[in-house]
Amino acid sequence: MNPPANKKMEYEMSSLLNSQAVKRTLSACLALPFIVLAGNAAADGDGVWKGGENVYAKVCGHCHEKQVGPQITGRQLPAQYISAIVRNGFRAMPAFPASFIDDNALQQVAEYISKSPAPATKP
Repeated sequence: MNPPANKKMEYEMSSLLNSQAVKRTLSACLALPFIVLAGNAAADGDGVWKGGENVYAKVCGHCHEKQVGPQITGRQLPAQYISAIVRNGFRAMPAFPASFIDDNALQQVAEYISKSPAPATKP
């Protein structure tokens, strides 16, 4: 005997909401307003960012240090690759246009990430 249609739909929705891809996407969407606010806080009053490490800590780290996004420090990723991902987005990561982070700040954060050491491992 087939389960009632609403029970079947409830099961399918439950399975969908528990998938890792959906959780990552929802996490990224929920984090986006905080990223935008943090971006404004990371810039000086004149709209100039304060350096690669500062941009990473105030914007990128909200996802990439909290296991929402992948660990990107210590991987020696090329700065050009990082810049392309930031500008165009990739999977759950949104694109950040020049109106959010200017080319100079993007270059600084990309160089910081590409040269950063691996994070300390927790025992």
